[in-house]
Amino acid sequence: MKSWKEIEFLPGAFESLRRLANTSYLIIVISNQSAINRGLVTSSTVDDIHSHMRKAIERHGGRIDGFFYCPHRPDERCDCRKPKPGLLLLAAQHFSLDLHQCYLVGDAATDLAAARAVGCHPILVLTGRGRESLPLVKNSQDNQTMVVDDISAAADWILSRRH
Repeated sequence: MKSWKEIEFLPGAFESLRRLANTSYLIIVISNQSAINRGLVTSSTVDDIHSHMRKAIERHGGRIDGFFYCPHRPDERCDCRKPKPGLLLLAAQHFSLDLHQCYLVGDAATDLAAARAVGCHPILVLTGRGRESLPLVKNSQDNQTMVVDDISAAADWILSRRH
């Protein structure tokens, strides 16, 4: 993402975030943003986009508790770029989370790998890049990953598991 104008919320996103916001769950965005180190965008622009996202979500009754992003290119081999779990570990430290009690909703194999590396419950949504990632999940004999159609189904599944 290089500008706020590129952001498009998927159907059901606002309603799902509103439903999750009515729980004690923290809602955290973890993303790779290599456009920063590629020189395509500044970190302040990414921060501004996140601010706009947060406000739009809040206007619809949802919330985002934190944003964590990796600015590195893949060739920089950092520990924070998914599929490595560095950002998940940082978020866990920042919010005192037990990652074994957390869910990671993502649309890419790298999201799922990061989740599995730290014991999060991985959920693959078939929106975005999810359909492209599905064969990787099926071929890996991955029985840890929940596969759902979209963010609404992910929220339903998470909420059904509340104690």
